[in-house]
Amino acid sequence: MEKIRLQKYIAMCGVCSRRDAEELIKQGRVYVNGKKVEEMGLKITCEDKVEIDGREINPEKKKYYIMMNKPTGVLSSVSDDRGRKCVVDLIKGVDARLFPVGRLDYDTQGLILITNDGAFMQKLTHPSHEVWKTYEALVKGVPDKDDIKQFEQGLMLEDGMTLPCVLEVIGYEGKNAVVEVMIREGRNRQVRRMLEKINHPVIRLKRTKIASLELGDLKPGQWRFLTGEDFKALDMTDMEQA
Repeated sequence: MEKIRLQKYIAMCGVCSRRDAEELIKQGRVYVNGKKVEEMGLKITCEDKVEIDGREINPEKKKYYIMMNKPTGVLSSVSDDRGRKCVVDLIKGVDARLFPVGRLDYDTQGLILITNDGAFMQKLTHPSHEVWKTYEALVKGVPDKDDIKQFEQGLMLEDGMTLPCVLEVIGYEGKNAVVEVMIREGRNRQVRRMLEKINHPVIRLKRTKIASLELGDLKPGQWRFLTGEDFKALDMTDMEQA
């Protein structure tokens, strides 16, 4: 009988990503066949009983893939201990344990993907895949050629050097510029921190594209299921559609 890593199984059950599953294991919240898991590399079979916080988990049978225009003031998470609204709260009529693919800042609007398929999430968020994400930002002032060159070379932030990325001025609002930023990492508040680094802080920020998948005309708070064309834009035609 085939064995798989416990982290992968937890992700397949739609609980969280593999990385977050590792944190659950470290916190001593995961039990297999009644015993607390203390070994990070543990492999299991489908016959093993897995529990998290005393609740048994099982793989999701039907996979859901959703894109949303996340409004500002909404968290990219499943729940919040302070009672703030989360992206999954905006999805009605889907009977599955959903979770967001990656994160989008609380005060940032735009394209976010939501699913119950851990493999889908892993493919989009793992650093080795370097999926490009595109943002449109209104920034203070107007970036010049030197600023653009810094983005192309990578910027040194407090958590290390970024990968080379793209900065382009695409419009103006008064004395401020509208810019397009393309990155292939997922650090916390990365776009905001990069623009602050070149002294052009963000006034307004929206994610418009993941890989070649565009936000389109979805209004803030609206969502829809991904189509076959969407999977092609994400280079994921092998994924099962809802």
